[in-house]
Amino acid sequence: MSILKELLLLSPSALLLLVIFFYLSRYNRKQPNLPPGSHGFPIVGETFAYLKPHCATTIGQFMEQHINRYGKIYRSNLFGGPTIVSADAGLNRFILQNEGRFFECNYPKSIGGILGKWSMLVLVGEMHQSMRTISLNFLSSAHLRAVLLPEIQRQTLMVIAGWKEGVAFSALQEVKKFTFNLMAKNMMSLEPGEPETEKLRREYITFMKGVVSAPLNFPGTSYWKALKSRSSILGVIQKKMDERSGRMRMKEAGEEREEEDDLMGWALKQSSLSKEQIMDLLLSLLFAGYETSSIALALTIFFLESCPKAVQELKEEHYNILRKKSERGEHGLSWADYKKMDFTQCVINETLRLGNVVRFVHRKAIRDVRYKGYVIPAGWKVLPVFAAVHLDEEIYTQPHQFNPWRWKKCSVGTTTMSNFMAYGGGSRLCAGSELAKLEIAIFLHHLVLKFRWELAESDCAFAHPFLDFQKGLPIKVQAIQETTIT
Repeated sequence: MSILKELLLLSPSALLLLVIFFYLSRYNRKQPNLPPGSHGFPIVGETFAYLKPHCATTIGQFMEQHINRYGKIYRSNLFGGPTIVSADAGLNRFILQNEGRFFECNYPKSIGGILGKWSMLVLVGEMHQSMRTISLNFLSSAHLRAVLLPEIQRQTLMVIAGWKEGVAFSALQEVKKFTFNLMAKNMMSLEPGEPETEKLRREYITFMKGVVSAPLNFPGTSYWKALKSRSSILGVIQKKMDERSGRMRMKEAGEEREEEDDLMGWALKQSSLSKEQIMDLLLSLLFAGYETSSIALALTIFFLESCPKAVQELKEEHYNILRKKSERGEHGLSWADYKKMDFTQCVINETLRLGNVVRFVHRKAIRDVRYKGYVIPAGWKVLPVFAAVHLDEEIYTQPHQFNPWRWKKCSVGTTTMSNFMAYGGGSRLCAGSELAKLEIAIFLHHLVLKFRWELAESDCAFAHPFLDFQKGLPIKVQAIQETTIT
């Protein structure tokens, strides 16, 4: 108590100096074999510099400077605590493959506050595995073939039907409309254009802006607005759940009712999750499926616009699929057609490698870890930065060039594939990775056969760290005949 009284008698400036002293001593304390690095300012560390917006096809000035100075593994103070940052492909794989053994998911509390405590993004252990199992069952190969593939095609045609030749429009907003409508339909059977669907979409725009904003919860801030949007979104989801539960009770009572083949229905009937858990699951999956897939598709359109050779090869691939189907008198794309889109998969991989929709993930060491002579102390945050590996010239030849041909004849185990981490890895490998690839492939099929496109004005994708096009990726399209492939 006497020490506390003496501290209270100190002037504010003296107290500040004391705080700084203890802060510096904490990091300067002798610790064996820590990676080299710096700790930045007291409390905030180097977080603001790390998150400074930069072109999506680069790793940013902060990463470049720190890698040049300290190497591919270095220490910093980010997101409120001591952190090991990894631009090392081997360490990144090691982190992903040892989830639950040496590392665990550790996103900032502010993200959990918006997505919910039952979100798959923040859950660890058995509960995460239970949620993941539900998602994987819904996104099974059989469901993708029978339900999702034809729905993707339907939603694609609905969106591009509204495009007018020679009139500039935001390609980013169009693909966001496409991915949102697709997810809303297959998760809650919401149809495009319905009042509830449009309300949900508007709220999600506000919600997304707050997910990665500073966690300042007072009126007017992005975080505060996002929390209000979260409540509105959950209100829509709960209303749909109550309606669905009512119909299920009526069916049990003997009244025939048509059942919706969606994730909400599956979770209500097949899982033991509470309503709160189901709502957080739907919210987080809608977030993941909407944002990442839409920006990946926008990046594909952006990169292809400046690579006519790739567009031509895509046209030939998709025209051949279309021609063979026509010869057999078949209509609509099938799973077999999708599996023939080899060059399309090369384009998707290259887009994700160069664009890096998910640039890094948050982990924490749950025990002391030794790697390449360094010690990663238990309790420290760990950031495996996928973008730094994907843009590493020691791994990928001319890494800043859009070159889908680099993926031809790549097999599992090759350097190109083993260092490709666009979908994460280990037990937290993205559950919707196959759905995302299917969405892009089907959309590209119709895009390259029906339209030529060009940028209406120059634009560029920036990392904030979430990706966004500064001008919304404005394009103009010109309709083409499917048979005029030259």
